Amino acid sequence: MTTPASLAGLRVLVVEDDMLIAVCIEEVLQGLGCVVVGPVSKLDAAMRMADDEALDAAILDINIRGGHVYPVAERLRARGIPFALASGYGDWALPEAFRNQPRLTKPFKAQELEAQVLSLRHEADAVETARPSRA
Repeated sequence: MTTPASLAGLRVLVVEDDMLIAVCIEEVLQGLGCVVVGPVSKLDAAMRMADDEALDAAILDINIRGGHVYPVAERLRARGIPFALASGYGDWALPEAFRNQPRLTKPFKAQELEAQVLSLRHEADAVETARPSRA
């Protein structure tokens, strides 16, 4: 696996309730130089982090303890933080508002996670570039 320098220091929220998957995601992201926020496995904790943490991107398991992750996704979207949904379900299982959202289909490989996070980084950079500068 390569380590794109552009991912160094990227703060990525990980919401995943399967501990084995969470640890695997965390290891891959840390290997890429990312700063992992979490991982968290419960909806209420994920909501707090989505509101309060400095984040650049997020990987969100759709079904977590406490329900679906969609309220977290809405908060991230409102803050302009790009995210990818992780699920074994197809488009049919997603609400219309999230059908075009970047997705990792479980089970996914480390290279797929890397590619998705790199894509989220580019999206975050584009959002940052589009914001008016504060002079």
